[in-house]
Amino acid sequence: MTVLKSTRIARRVMAVCVTALVATASVAQARQPLSQVEEIDQNMLWVAIAAEIGERCSSIDARMVKGLLFLNQLRNDALAMGYTTEEIEEYATADEERVRWRELGENYAKSLGLNPDDTADLCKLGELEIARSSQIGVLLKEK
Repeated sequence: MTVLKSTRIARRVMAVCVTALVATASVAQARQPLSQVEEIDQNMLWVAIAAEIGERCSSIDARMVKGLLFLNQLRNDALAMGYTTEEIEEYATADEERVRWRELGENYAKSLGLNPDDTADLCKLGELEIARSSQIGVLLKEK
């Protein structure tokens, strides 16, 4: 192989590598924030509601192991979508996300005619969700 032919091959390989890097960077930049990925964010809301019910309602406990396994699956789903561990951790622990989930959870309770500030209504929500076997309900158990 001549030096000239070797140089041409090296240039072609380099061009392919640069194109691949640019394409990868474009895909990474095009990702939505996790708060806008419905299959992740909606499930994080359900976890937050279940946790709140488990903390405030004396007749209902959170299923901690089931909850942790569910959160781990959500993390794996986000990783499979191309999000980094750091992005996932930042999203899951951000104060602004917690405030947003609380507001969404309160709106959810209100949509069912319940007062989220009333512990009895929160317990009623937990009982309804357990009876429905909803995602919230499977993360809870009656004592």
